[in-house]
Amino acid sequence: MFAELNQLELILQQAPKLVQPQLLGKVQLKAQQLPVYAIEIGEHAKDKPVLLLTGGVHGLERIGTQVLLAYLESLCARLQWDQHFAALFDKVQLCMVPLLNPGGMALGWRSNPQHIDLMRNAPTEALEKAAFLLGGHRVSRFLPWYRGAPGELAQENQWLIAYVRQFFQAPFMLALDCHSGFGRTDRLWFPYAKTAQQPIAHLSQMYRLQQLLFQSFPQQNYIFEPQSRHYLCHGDLWDHLYDESQQYQQVFLPLTLEMGSWNWVRKNPFQLLKSHGLFHPVKPHRVKRVLRSHLILLDFLLHATAAAPDWLGSVGDEQQQAAKALWYSNT
Repeated sequence: MFAELNQLELILQQAPKLVQPQLLGKVQLKAQQLPVYAIEIGEHAKDKPVLLLTGGVHGLERIGTQVLLAYLESLCARLQWDQHFAALFDKVQLCMVPLLNPGGMALGWRSNPQHIDLMRNAPTEALEKAAFLLGGHRVSRFLPWYRGAPGELAQENQWLIAYVRQFFQAPFMLALDCHSGFGRTDRLWFPYAKTAQQPIAHLSQMYRLQQLLFQSFPQQNYIFEPQSRHYLCHGDLWDHLYDESQQYQQVFLPLTLEMGSWNWVRKNPFQLLKSHGLFHPVKPHRVKRVLRSHLILLDFLLHATAAAPDWLGSVGDEQQQAAKALWYSNT
């Protein structure tokens, strides 16, 4: 066991009844079996919008899991005394998979214990030229960004995909996958990662969500953009799940939070001497700052999901045109 998994299980032991854990599976690592949990707050109903929060996809990026654990801790404490907040979950279901890759985190690897990069492993191919190696490859499992053998879907991804599919009947689903390790600024990326030419079908809804965030919190510092602005890759998990969701009458908006870890390195270059130093703030005060800085975003996403029936009705051609002008004017 390691710190993040211990913390998660301690939170679940003390959580109020409204917080319900579910075991998706167990990862075998030598003599250990490491659990992968889904946590649900609010009863499931077909007419309820769903917010899904995930983290720990890459074992080196511990801060993503820690952000979600800090939020889960805050939720559990608030549910103990705030009945108005608890009533919010009559309107929305919150689902969380804070540690998808416990084997990778225990080993200090980006990949899972089978050397598969879970974010390059889905059965999706880039439609244009993907970044060399970084975009996913099958050269060797001992190189970063290994996709797995053709047709090989990692067990962790099997569990997550099966879990997400049950919510495709919901009228609206918003997802946030927490990562670190890109640039100096926190970014919110949305699909596609497989193409820079084809926007997602719900581009206008994604643009409206961005508007709501920036209008509600004008002092925030996120860059909101398609991932394809930076690089293309094969096997993106959220591309795959988004495309699957299009078989249903659902609006699904998947986001990836890429925390700007280069900023932490700039302030403390010596942390590069640590195995996880490129992906995680080492100084305790910086860890605390990161944990609290994203709570506003997570709370916004929860309320935006609950209020989806209200703001989705205001989406139209104006948002579609503005989104294309902002994000796809050069394509």
